[in-house]
Amino acid sequence: MEGSIVFSVFNAKYIHASPAPWCLAAGVKAYAPHLYPHVQIVEATINQPITEVLQRLLASAPAVLGFSCYLWNISQTLTLCRSIKQILPKVIIVLGGPEVSYCAKEVLQQNEAVDYILSGEGEESVPAFLTALFASDTPKHLPQGAQDGIEGLCGRQEDGTIYVRPPCVLSAAVPSPLTVGYADALKGRIAYLETSRGCPYSCAFCLSGRCGMPRWFCQREMEADLLLLASSGTRTVKLVDRTFNANVAHANGILQCILRQYGNKIPAGVCFHFEIAGDILQESTASLLEQMPAGAVQLEIGMQSFCEETLNAVHRTTNLHRLEANIRRLVAMGNLHIHIDLIAGLPFERLARFAESVNKGYALGAHCLQLGFLKLLHGSAMRSEPENYPCSFSEIPPYEVLSTPWLSPEDLALLHDLEDALDRVYNSGRFLLTAAYVIRACGLTPFDFYATLGLASRHAGIQAKVSLDDYTAFLQEYLCSLPGVIPEALRDALVRDRLASNASGRLPPCLYREDAQLAKAVKRLASSQATAPKPGVRRGVALLYDAKTLCCVDYLPWEQNRVTGRWPLQEFSLATLLS
Repeated sequence: MEGSIVFSVFNAKYIHASPAPWCLAAGVKAYAPHLYPHVQIVEATINQPITEVLQRLLASAPAVLGFSCYLWNISQTLTLCRSIKQILPKVIIVLGGPEVSYCAKEVLQQNEAVDYILSGEGEESVPAFLTALFASDTPKHLPQGAQDGIEGLCGRQEDGTIYVRPPCVLSAAVPSPLTVGYADALKGRIAYLETSRGCPYSCAFCLSGRCGMPRWFCQREMEADLLLLASSGTRTVKLVDRTFNANVAHANGILQCILRQYGNKIPAGVCFHFEIAGDILQESTASLLEQMPAGAVQLEIGMQSFCEETLNAVHRTTNLHRLEANIRRLVAMGNLHIHIDLIAGLPFERLARFAESVNKGYALGAHCLQLGFLKLLHGSAMRSEPENYPCSFSEIPPYEVLSTPWLSPEDLALLHDLEDALDRVYNSGRFLLTAAYVIRACGLTPFDFYATLGLASRHAGIQAKVSLDDYTAFLQEYLCSLPGVIPEALRDALVRDRLASNASGRLPPCLYREDAQLAKAVKRLASSQATAPKPGVRRGVALLYDAKTLCCVDYLPWEQNRVTGRWPLQEFSLATLLS
């Protein structure tokens, strides 16, 4: 054959390393080995200029170009396809991935540059397609017999008629992307690993339940892959299993492997990220998680909502009482980073009900409370059944909800403001003490605090990439205006937060004060052997005027909290130091 087979993907950022093209290459190696020598992989990011990516693809002399398509890259991918087709009109372009698997006919109708779509899982269908393609005299129009033998194949007949087949569900073994060099290509980026496919749930807003029944891969092979990825130089191994703890024995086996090898074959400092269903967490799994080294595990727990009516409407079975109890237990362990999710725009959840979900979620004490917005994905029940799920949404990816019978556009705008404030103040971990103080002093609910803060931030014109010092100044000015806030107590909280979360030990101009008492207190602190700074260790200090203390932190690397990233603070009575 002339030319190469190129698998390509636009990643959202450089740090993300999608395994999709490597999975396809592994499929070719396993099921069409005669074609594997012709396979090349070209990775890019959505932030790179299209012309730059185009030149890289042209340099690979492609005969076939395959793109993995997702919400975040479909626009760039289709633009690139049109440009490539103008330069190389004979190249065969084939798309796959969740963003085209459930709307193949629409994509083919609207994009002449796209020759084929392979919907569903590709490790088996892609090599079958390539084998048929290179055996055909008319590669743009495979013979009927060849078409029929390829699951998930969608394309055009010679008369222009579009044919569409249901998404492929893999029947053979899933070849590992590590067999074709995925680990070597990471170069320190986030590593992704799947140890199962499918999902036991069939949520109306999600596609995971459409990938067939849950299938768990060979435990021994998965452990070998996990160890190889962990030792590749990456700092994070993210398991993409949709419900990691759905199979208790499988999940426990992976966790036991991490416990056995952490600090040995798994370098200390590597973090493993799992998505779990919190209400089905078993005691045996919780016990293993409790033994994990601090910071070695992150758990993402998709709650979606605390409203029973809403969960029933989207076919999500959840024991809310067990969910809350288990999240509290996991947070209390102190060694795990806990991330919980809520989705705005689901059925029956009006603003007041959603506020209740936010307040309940916040009270659980997770390290991250992510507020997401409903996206009407191609292939999801919420998009294909508008009579059951009435709402207005953007026709442009990521198809975000614009209004529902329960949330107006104004409601959603308020929630976007809340999301911004929540991310900057709480999820960042930078202003935890400040938020706690103001919520308590003003008698606000978390929802009301973050909603009003987000609105004030927008009105003040705070930019997405505002400096930390400028945002601190905005917080101080705005929060001081709230009834119940004592300015000096607020400054104390802001100072504590800045010293605990920033190893420079430097305070921003809005918090810094010249004070002769500070130098005297610091000198007195250093005069005692028990409190003197250690040689070569940076120390941050500040006077707290409401508390009447000297706040001090030594930035010792081993004292930084591996879960929160914050340093422990010490406070000393000014009366004692200055006496």
